[in-house]
Amino acid sequence: MDQKFQIVSDSSCDLPAELVAEKKIEVVPFYVSMNDRESMKEGVDISVRDFYEMMVQNPKKFPKSSMPSVQDYADVFERYAKEGMPVICICITSKFSASYQSATVAQGMVAETYPQAQIHVIDSAVDTVLQGIYVLEAVSMREAGYTAEQTVKGLADIQGSGRIFFTVGNLRYLQHGGRIGKLTGMAGALLDIKPLITLKDGEIFPSGICRGREKSKALCRKLLLQYIKELGCGSKALSICIGYGYDREEAEAFQKDSIAFLNENGFAVTKEDLPLYQIGATIGVHTGPYPLGFGVIRHHG
Repeated sequence: MDQKFQIVSDSSCDLPAELVAEKKIEVVPFYVSMNDRESMKEGVDISVRDFYEMMVQNPKKFPKSSMPSVQDYADVFERYAKEGMPVICICITSKFSASYQSATVAQGMVAETYPQAQIHVIDSAVDTVLQGIYVLEAVSMREAGYTAEQTVKGLADIQGSGRIFFTVGNLRYLQHGGRIGKLTGMAGALLDIKPLITLKDGEIFPSGICRGREKSKALCRKLLLQYIKELGCGSKALSICIGYGYDREEAEAFQKDSIAFLNENGFAVTKEDLPLYQIGATIGVHTGPYPLGFGVIRHHG
């Protein structure tokens, strides 16, 4: 089937490069820097793996990320405008970044030269691996023969169902980024407290604390199960994935335990139903090297 429109996302979507190529998704990179050195394009100038290596080897230093520029988006939009190809651009939640604003300004710039251009810019209200499975829902609709306009509506219909449930290795990066208070960070370092964090409607909310990594992972699974039950649908009606940072081996063990946990609780899932996606630099600068958790959203239709 001929491609009816092009799907574009910023690199916060954290989809593997091979999947991006297979599904014909265009990714506009964020930038990452360490110690105010020259910014590097995520996935182009620096791999996600090298980004985490940099963090692990420099534990007292905090990398920074910055959004794609207006020109970065305009260059992509113009290419498809010349071809007469409609575009759906899915951006990280505007509550975390101005990537959506950059894309919106670029949309206006390109429209001045190509007034017939069809460019739909979406504030996804999600981020990282949840943004990734949201993008894949757009791909699924395109493969099913939806038009760009029908896909935009379908995305709007499922957007509010998106959730992330995750934990981190320590509180230092969240503290440094102003996501939690200094005293909370100090207490966490002393007591090995692990926060549980939920993302919904584009913002993060505390979902509890516990002591130790294993307990925090178990609580992540309980939060996911609770949400599936709250939605009142089977796991097959949902797209669920696991997001992880530096430690792939830990993520694989978490995947195995999570499959067993969901199956024990009446929700049949396999490895294919619970893929592993590596959380990239855009969010990794805030979470540190060891984020781990779930992204979940309803399937369209």
